[in-house]
Amino acid sequence: MRLTDFWARLEQSFGPGYAGSIAADQVLAQLDGRTIRQALAEGEQTHVVWRAVCAAYPDRVPSRLR
Repeated sequence: MRLTDFWARLEQSFGPGYAGSIAADQVLAQLDGRTIRQALAEGEQTHVVWRAVCAAYPDRVPSRLR
């Protein structure tokens, strides 16, 4: 998954304003206690980060984006 696709999916799931907050502020256990931004900055693959988002927020991510 391209990084632009990742951010588009995150914004579709959480809205443009809230997506940035989720990425910067929420620590996810599935990412070994890192935020989305930290995981991406440290070189984690986007599809791995996206799976972590889907697991952490199953009610927010539409099935068509999983």
